[in-house]
Amino acid sequence: MGISHTEHYFSFRLCENQRRSLQPEVRRMSQKEGLGANSFQFTLEGEPFRILGGSIHYFRVPRAYWEDRLLKMRACGVNTLTTYVPWNLHEPERGVFNFQDQLDLKAYISLAAELGLWVILRPGPYICAEWDLGGLPSWLLRDKNMKLRTTYPGFTEAVNSFFDKLIPIIKPLQFKEGGPIIAVQVENEYGSYAKDEHYMPFIKEALLSRGTNELLLTSDNREGLKCGGVDGVLKTVNLQRLAYGTIQYLAYMQPQKPLLVMEYWSGWFDVWSESHHVFPAEDMLAVVSQILEPGVSINLYMFHGGTSFGFMNGAVANLGTYKPQVGSYDYDAPLSEAGDYTTKYQLLRNLFSQFHSEKLPEVPSLQARRVYEPVIIQQHLSLWESLQFTEKPLKSEEPVNMENLPVNSNNGQSYGYTLYETTISRGGLLNSKKNVKDRALVFVDRHFVGVLDYKSVEFALPDGKGERTLSLLVENCGRVNYGKALDDQRKGLVGDIVLNHVPLKDFTIYCLDMKPNFLKRLSAASQWNSVPQKPSFPGFFQGMLYVDGHPRDTFIRLPGWSKGVVFINGQNLGRHWSIGPQKTLYLPGPWLKSGNNQIIVFEEQKADDKLVFVENPDHGKTIDVYKYPFCVLL
Repeated sequence: MGISHTEHYFSFRLCENQRRSLQPEVRRMSQKEGLGANSFQFTLEGEPFRILGGSIHYFRVPRAYWEDRLLKMRACGVNTLTTYVPWNLHEPERGVFNFQDQLDLKAYISLAAELGLWVILRPGPYICAEWDLGGLPSWLLRDKNMKLRTTYPGFTEAVNSFFDKLIPIIKPLQFKEGGPIIAVQVENEYGSYAKDEHYMPFIKEALLSRGTNELLLTSDNREGLKCGGVDGVLKTVNLQRLAYGTIQYLAYMQPQKPLLVMEYWSGWFDVWSESHHVFPAEDMLAVVSQILEPGVSINLYMFHGGTSFGFMNGAVANLGTYKPQVGSYDYDAPLSEAGDYTTKYQLLRNLFSQFHSEKLPEVPSLQARRVYEPVIIQQHLSLWESLQFTEKPLKSEEPVNMENLPVNSNNGQSYGYTLYETTISRGGLLNSKKNVKDRALVFVDRHFVGVLDYKSVEFALPDGKGERTLSLLVENCGRVNYGKALDDQRKGLVGDIVLNHVPLKDFTIYCLDMKPNFLKRLSAASQWNSVPQKPSFPGFFQGMLYVDGHPRDTFIRLPGWSKGVVFINGQNLGRHWSIGPQKTLYLPGPWLKSGNNQIIVFEEQKADDKLVFVENPDHGKTIDVYKYPFCVLL
């Protein structure tokens, strides 16, 4: 396998800690021969090297569990960690960067090195990943002419600004600098987008000009291989089953080069209202074995999926049908959402052990879980009472989409709900003109009257006397993360809503992104009351979880509730929705504390008097992933 990882890691740490005083050592390390792709086989330090990779996203795993998940990966025989970098988390507002705490990318990569893993970094700027807008910041969409993933100046200027911050962080972590990064991916699956022939060369140069000096890769499905590459960059392929001669096609397109399945899909993601997708372990093992047998390298996507906490899930728009993804990113991966071993893990460990001359590390013990006593809901605050804790509302003659609201230092609203209120003087036919993105609860004088979404675009408003308030609570259910529709992902009301064919005017617009500061103001409010017999909906419901002793992982279940969001100690766990398939929310132990823990549920339409906890997740009824048409299309 070439250079000893331990030897390389210690030189990396020495270089990190004493860089100024050891300049000759730094120069010596910069001459190291990194991952080579000049023959049928990868080389590292000139020696044959096989990539046995696995994907774990640091932003989907609580930081307290990074080490646990990486140790389990290492014990399975994986030698290379791959991770995306989500631009929208690292630059939530234009020019405001966050690489701390949960988003400390340097710490994550350094930890991987310490534990004996190489790293392939996938910095985007677009990452797909079943992540809102494929990881692109929503503030880009404030520009009505924005053309994402092209050389449109508004996009390239933003990419350059982000890379100016990102690349200096990862530059000293590269192999030739003594770090663990052996390869860097140029964009992601661009062959499935391919709107600008100058774009991929721009991204390649953006990486190189800032000091990226390891092997560069692209990553595409079979069809994308035709137009997703860029000169001088190694092509890799994404797949799940060995159909259509995909690997042979890659070899044909790129003769005398090593072959890498950059994304071997170990399972699949889920969308609301459908089934939980599974890929049988024996089927997966058979394909992985076939891939490895002729010397092909592989990366398991995902090795451990984790959770798309908060509002960060993406969506698909397959054949024009919008489907938001669930918060769980279990993916039917070798390590479950909570880090449990699966049959896939055991089978892969047995297989990968054959590619190691030394015995694999011992398998780490599992994290203990706990079933807490039910949390009784004690207090209630209606949505209407909560509006005083939002940012100052906007008065506008026309509806304004959430990204263009003058909130968050004029970066707009990225996630959550937006409330639009206007005055009507009659009933009649209310029609969304397909301008509701994505789902609106409609109220007249704060009484619920109906829903507008992609399937239901009109209904009759009841007649009434005098002027009444029409309210539309619009939810961004997640921006599409894959396909040609990325430029069309503005949310809220994106155009006129008409009543009896006349556009409504004069809106008061409230941002309800439910960020931590809003939750703090809400928690301190004096307006909370005991839960009435018939509470007002939508509303916030509060209870306390008492933890005796050391906090442990658990899962929250909400029987008797309908749809909303769960917060624990101010952290957004994600959405719950009774239509499934996901029936439980993962609650990591590190997010709890000994003693009282505040739980707030925002509920749209129906509540029970308690929340319950269970030891194991319920992902809903299952379906074989290969029966899911979108996967087959890929």
